[in-house]
Amino acid sequence: MGLLKTALIGAAVYGAIKYITKKDENGRSIVDDLKDKAPEWMDKAKGFKTDMQMKYDNLKNEY
Repeated sequence: MGLLKTALIGAAVYGAIKYITKKDENGRSIVDDLKDKAPEWMDKAKGFKTDMQMKYDNLKNEY
């Protein structure tokens, strides 16, 4: 039973990797799009972090 389970999980992982690395008609894959958008998301996350720290500090100073 463990061998069958391992084989199914391996097949699922293989299929997922093939899907996200498959090139579309423009020659780009999902991984390429994620790599391009990662710096933008990091900047947004840093901005969110500073906003939350400021809100926490303001709330802490009220009490």
